[in-house]
Amino acid sequence: MKRLIYHTCFLFALVAFTSCNKFLDLSPQDGITKQEFWKSKEDVKAAVFGCYSSLLAPPPGVRDKALTEYIFLWGELRADMISKTTYSTEEEKSVMDMNILSTNSITNWASFYRTINYCNTVLDFSPEAKRQDPTFSNEEYNQYIGEALTLRSLMYFYLVRTFGDVPLKLTATARDTDIKEIGKAKQADILNQLVSDLKKAQTYLPATYGTAVMDKGRITSYAADALLAEVYLWMEKYPECIQECNKVLADTKFGYVAGNSAWYNTVFFLGSSKETIFEFSNASPQANIFYDLLVNTRKRFTASTFVGTEIFIPSEDPDSVDTRGDGTFFLSNLTITKHGTENPAYVNFQVYRYSDIKLMKAEALALTSGGAEALAIVEELRGFRNAVAATKLTPDPSDPDAVCDYILDERGREFAFEGKRWFDILRHAKRGGYTTHGKALLDGYVGKTVSISLQQSAINKLKDPNSHYLPINENELFSDTKLVQNPFYTK
Repeated sequence: MKRLIYHTCFLFALVAFTSCNKFLDLSPQDGITKQEFWKSKEDVKAAVFGCYSSLLAPPPGVRDKALTEYIFLWGELRADMISKTTYSTEEEKSVMDMNILSTNSITNWASFYRTINYCNTVLDFSPEAKRQDPTFSNEEYNQYIGEALTLRSLMYFYLVRTFGDVPLKLTATARDTDIKEIGKAKQADILNQLVSDLKKAQTYLPATYGTAVMDKGRITSYAADALLAEVYLWMEKYPECIQECNKVLADTKFGYVAGNSAWYNTVFFLGSSKETIFEFSNASPQANIFYDLLVNTRKRFTASTFVGTEIFIPSEDPDSVDTRGDGTFFLSNLTITKHGTENPAYVNFQVYRYSDIKLMKAEALALTSGGAEALAIVEELRGFRNAVAATKLTPDPSDPDAVCDYILDERGREFAFEGKRWFDILRHAKRGGYTTHGKALLDGYVGKTVSISLQQSAINKLKDPNSHYLPINENELFSDTKLVQNPFYTK
């Protein structure tokens, strides 16, 4: 965990939020962070906006992938909706073929812990600013604490779904004396911590910051509700998930954007739509990391052929096209366009949308004897998206597995290439302790994009639940002697 000593100048040009030009030094230079920066509410605000900035790109001088690229790779490589090209890297191919080593740079979790450390710094040092600045109201202070708690929780939620057990650090690494080897915490314990933190954040966060751009690009109480709902869904606490979903759905300012040709432009390109609960917001053109991944002539991934034949089935009626497929990829050459076709780009990275809340609620309902209501939610969404008849199923409402499989298919259409697919598949597969149905589902989805010669090997590996989580990068093992490698990768 010594790699958690981070670099200077993480507060870049935050044009989406503020014109503040301060920089926050988080390198281990005793006294600087507390004595020279944390003096006012403006310092805390700048630090919080720095946490948001870290979601878009690494700090100046740090050579690393953007956090959104990791989200995409972790959420899509082991699933079924993208395919390799001749330009895919060997590391990317290895992950897709379930042949992952701890030397693979895709297992680097530093960008997530970097943001976690920024959030921890806000949580640790904001009280000092509160003491020094008499104009710093309790309301403002609590708001910033709530934002930091929720962003930290989001980072940990990605980590536990990707690696299983991971280090849990709830204090800042800002000085040499803060460097400690801490080992791993159990996934269950981390999830319980997230529940506790998010419940606290809910009491601190506002429902609105006064403008649509702020409400979508900053953490509101609704964003905390959405994250807590998904945490509960992962923990198989379905009544609690439904309760959190209902908090968001009760507000009429959220809803579906009309399912026409303007849907993609409204939700993804322009952003801040009524569908969005929380997005990584681009108020000015940002370097589009997805351009090299998905768009240019040397793109490293395309949509899998399965997407064009089973997820977005072509309609016999040329005038009938699923709105989501129309803005997501080109059927002719399988180029993925959902994250924009230009570099730089304005496209906003969606974290939670109204449809996510709806489908999480549907899944939880299906697993608590509410299959009929769950199917009604799915059909409502399909109506707004102009879903074609060929993708419509009629599962028995009393069969939770069948209803959930339909929901999983619909999530594939709704959140195609948004870094959610592997986590969705794994959640369904592990439900109830990896039932026979869950194991078969995992084999069926994952085997579709593994190299033919390695498919049987991949299926055999999937029989061990520990293989469903990535290995800890060897650099982290060298840095923290208390860290223990994920069991599957010690064989």
